[in-house]
Amino acid sequence: MTTPQKHYTHNRRPQQRSADVQVEIGQRFPLTIKRLGINGEGIGYYKRKLVFIKGALPTEVVVAEVIGIKPTFLTAKIHRIKTPSKDRVTPRDDYAGQVGGFELEHLAYPAQLAFKRDVVQQSLEKFKPHGYHHYILKPTIGMDDPYSYRNKAQFQVRKTAEGQVIAGLYEEHSHNLVDLATCSVQMPATMAVMRFVVSQLQDLNVAIYDERRETGLVKTIVVREAAATNELQVVLVTTKPTFPQRDELVSNLQAKFPNVVSIMQNINPEKTSLIWGDDTIRLAGKDQIREELKGLQFNLSARAFLQLNPYQTVKLYDEALKALDLGENENVVDAYAGVGTIGLSVAHAAHEVRGMDIIADSVKDANENAALNGITNAHYETGKAEDVIPRWIDEGFSFDALIVDPPRTGLDDGLIRTILDTLPQKFVYISCNPSTLARDLKQLTTKYHVDYIQSVDMMPQTPRCEAVVKFTRAEY
Repeated sequence: MTTPQKHYTHNRRPQQRSADVQVEIGQRFPLTIKRLGINGEGIGYYKRKLVFIKGALPTEVVVAEVIGIKPTFLTAKIHRIKTPSKDRVTPRDDYAGQVGGFELEHLAYPAQLAFKRDVVQQSLEKFKPHGYHHYILKPTIGMDDPYSYRNKAQFQVRKTAEGQVIAGLYEEHSHNLVDLATCSVQMPATMAVMRFVVSQLQDLNVAIYDERRETGLVKTIVVREAAATNELQVVLVTTKPTFPQRDELVSNLQAKFPNVVSIMQNINPEKTSLIWGDDTIRLAGKDQIREELKGLQFNLSARAFLQLNPYQTVKLYDEALKALDLGENENVVDAYAGVGTIGLSVAHAAHEVRGMDIIADSVKDANENAALNGITNAHYETGKAEDVIPRWIDEGFSFDALIVDPPRTGLDDGLIRTILDTLPQKFVYISCNPSTLARDLKQLTTKYHVDYIQSVDMMPQTPRCEAVVKFTRAEY
């Protein structure tokens, strides 16, 4: 049997010929950047072939170096910037570009806001929902100071070959952990507590998880701060329930930071990409911390979802309430409800609010939060929206308005079918992923008209974009 021959250039680097363009790994060429892609990467064209180049900005002329070859596009890195963009700035964080969370820190903030509106436009152009050419895309609502906004730090913990305990985030597309000693987008207190816990793990010689050997104890540290009350919660995610140094670590943490009012431990024995295990136990203090938003108080359990940016969350919910335009006798369904932050924020303007979430702890928090705020017209249940809503309807409940705030994967197909079957008069979609939003709009716009899309910057310095979509039932 004859083995097929591989073809190499004179320096024996692989080549690929596609769309009449012949390139090789390591090849360099000048490239003018036309725009940013949805992940914040620069986009240009080399002999009409698409090139993605991380860190490059629109209008820049760079010397690109090929690092990847695909049939329809190339990936490259910046070898040299020949003509920088007027919007290029110096990042505050040394590891911007290494790990997620800082992808656009080299782009001036006004240009970031313009980009995030453009991300919505790009997604619409890709999926082409009905009437998308005529959608009103409002300018992105940003922050006065786009730093120090993240209320939760969730860092992996590992030990280097030299025995140093580190905590941070993985480099993109790898399991190389980058130790984050500082982080300009985190609330300062979350980082101060994080670094103290890391130092305690080192000083107390706590066993650190080794992913390759599947040994050790501490896998992840989670620190969350409530912006309004300054209460902090620390969660240690471990492979097993007990470890010898636990009491000393807890005592030292409480002595150093009196506003750490909740110290929890989550047990996750599995080798998995999922952070959380099924069991969470209290080590000290309270089970929850308390946050305040729009004059309401919210208790937050360790696994409860809350937007990472409490300052912009208020603006986001204001936009959602404005889009709903509720009447006092109208019933609202709050799907993907979390701890009830959205539904409880609109309850004063509604006759009744009902919501659901698949995480039982979040639902428990939501009902407690309703009681905490004296809200008697809101009720939450555990389950999937596509299962719960039809059951409520069968029980005689009718609703006038629907608000959905799904995860990045977008709406479940079952829920879309439920929406199109029930056709609530008022409908608002809060999206954290323009791509899945645009995909969902293809189905939703068979029965609904998009009045407008309001983008809100919940995560400055990243390509992430939140958007509020106001719908009206269509008369096609």
